[in-house]
Amino acid sequence: MEKERFDDGDGRRLAPMLFWIGLGLGIAALGATVAYVSLRIANAQRREDPTTQRIQELIDEANSLLKALDEQRHSA
Repeated sequence: MEKERFDDGDGRRLAPMLFWIGLGLGIAALGATVAYVSLRIANAQRREDPTTQRIQELIDEANSLLKALDEQRHSA
């Protein structure tokens, strides 16, 4: 008789407890995954090779030259 009372009480308390533990672990895992992916993306964007930087410098220079040429055309 004592065994039946023990099983019923533990079964009722154990299921919700396991649910909340599982939910907490799932949320923690999701948060860790989001943090990891965010750091990987941030590192990939920061790490540009010299060729990419030089190309961007040339594009910026070309844009400034086009702007200067356009200003000369309008002032003449």
